[in-house]
Amino acid sequence: MQKSPSRLKFRKFQKPDFTRRQRNSRRIPNQTIASNPQEQVSSPRSRLLIVWGILMTAGVGLAINLYNLQIVQGSKLTEKARNQQMVNLRPYMPRRLVVDRNDNVLAVDRPVFTVYAHPKLFKKTNEAIAELLAPIINRNPADLVKIFQSQKTGITLAASLPEEISDRVKALNLDGLELIPKYSRYYPQDDLVADVVGYVNVDRRGQAGVEYSQEKWLERSVKTVRLSRSGNGALMPDYAPEGFLNSDDLRMQLTIDSRLQRATRTALKQQLDKFGGKRGAVIVMDAMDGSILALASQPTYNPNEYSKANISLFKNWTVADLYEPGSTFKPLNVAIALENGVIKSDDVFNDPGSIQVANYTIRNAQRNGYGRINIAQILQNSSNIGMVQIIQRLKPSIYYNWLERLGLGQPLDTDLPFAVGGRLKSQEEFINSPIEPATTSFGQGFSLTPLQLVQMQGALANGGKLVTPHVVRGLIDTKGQMHYTPSRPAPRQIFSATTAHKVVEMMETVVTEGTGKPAQIAGYRIAGKTGTAQKASPNGGYIAGARITSFVAILPVESPRYVILALVDEPKGANAYGSTVAAPIVKSVMEALIPIEKIPPSLVVDQKSGQ
Repeated sequence: MQKSPSRLKFRKFQKPDFTRRQRNSRRIPNQTIASNPQEQVSSPRSRLLIVWGILMTAGVGLAINLYNLQIVQGSKLTEKARNQQMVNLRPYMPRRLVVDRNDNVLAVDRPVFTVYAHPKLFKKTNEAIAELLAPIINRNPADLVKIFQSQKTGITLAASLPEEISDRVKALNLDGLELIPKYSRYYPQDDLVADVVGYVNVDRRGQAGVEYSQEKWLERSVKTVRLSRSGNGALMPDYAPEGFLNSDDLRMQLTIDSRLQRATRTALKQQLDKFGGKRGAVIVMDAMDGSILALASQPTYNPNEYSKANISLFKNWTVADLYEPGSTFKPLNVAIALENGVIKSDDVFNDPGSIQVANYTIRNAQRNGYGRINIAQILQNSSNIGMVQIIQRLKPSIYYNWLERLGLGQPLDTDLPFAVGGRLKSQEEFINSPIEPATTSFGQGFSLTPLQLVQMQGALANGGKLVTPHVVRGLIDTKGQMHYTPSRPAPRQIFSATTAHKVVEMMETVVTEGTGKPAQIAGYRIAGKTGTAQKASPNGGYIAGARITSFVAILPVESPRYVILALVDEPKGANAYGSTVAAPIVKSVMEALIPIEKIPPSLVVDQKSGQ
């Protein structure tokens, strides 16, 4: 059915009903306006609550954190902060000097430098730098060039360069060379007193001699201090304790006389070379107080180059090794017999050349007899038979007690390290075996150290007292004032002064008429005793053909004071005896000692000579 045109036209041009739309549009805004007051009230409150909640949570968290930092971890954090702001510092303090009795320096700390090369920083060629540096550090230029080519940095060229040489290196002004300072122990006398002074290792710890035994006195006491640091880590001296870098000027003074020590070592070397001895030693002691004026053993070592030395040389064998003293012990046995009243100084004995003791036959060293001889002649000729007969007059138990009183079998009290005690048979074995007292009478069957024999001989020189042999005099300042003296045992009376003087006078005849003639010095009265002893084997018995030659002297006889002992171990040659090997050493030492100590000539001898 067709629609009428008028209908179509009406639909096409029908006027929109804007009135309803406008009403609807006005109605909607009215509804919106009606709901805004409630939303406007609730929205700010929510925001405030949220902000307040956040602030409260943050505040509570901050409070908890502050409580944890201030209360729970407070002390720990405070300590951590202090550690970051402070530093523990132990200032370097040099070891004390060691000087002889005349203040000649024997050991001192000195600055040295380690020289490093960094070729990558060189501004000149390797060859040019090698040519400039080689003559200063005593190296070959070609070798230095090879070293420079081996790596680019961190090359050690010299480990302990003395300050005067390092100054020459600095004067070159070469880029790529680095000098790091440190302190090193230096011994200006080289090997002269190595047996007494010893040495320190790379950790600056004493390893031998007084460097070892007197460590606590040579190391200056230094307290660790706490200093503040600035933000860049630099120390703040304003907060340093007052005087924390101050140190005393004390030095350790020894009893050694370097002049006498030099003469002693020279004489010892000459005789060792002459007779091809294995080793030797000389000790000079003032018997009045036990001061050791010289102590030398040979071979020795240079403490400045101790790493090159035989380790066995670090222990001074005059205190660390035992030996059988042989005939040098005979004067002490005579003193024991005199003190006990079993002999008189003018007694006479018969020496047929041999004597039977139990199942053993004892003979003189020369395989001869001396007939009727007095005690002085027993010492002059070193008669073993005469000594056995003297000791046989003593009860073995009494004799043994006297040996113990002398210190046999006990360690020697001295300030030199590594001292060992002598060896003496047990009392039961000694008393029940007749051969033991017999062999002991002429210095065999027991052992002691050379220094211990010097101590015992000192008792004859000083009127019968055992003194303590020592090398440390004490700590003195630069003005010579003594601040510390080591405590030592009081001298112990062993023999009467009368007995000691009688024995010394008998020993004088050994030098004037007996085996000690090579030790004579015109114008001086010298007492002495030679010794040529068999060398004991560590496995028991004696080493075939091996001997230890020795000579001990006491001077001057009219006023005994000085004891000198010389030993040479295993000298070669048929004519190697105490009189030929050791006595000349002692004579040379006495010739140096007399002017040093200003010992006047013996008046009795001067009158006899008409001078």
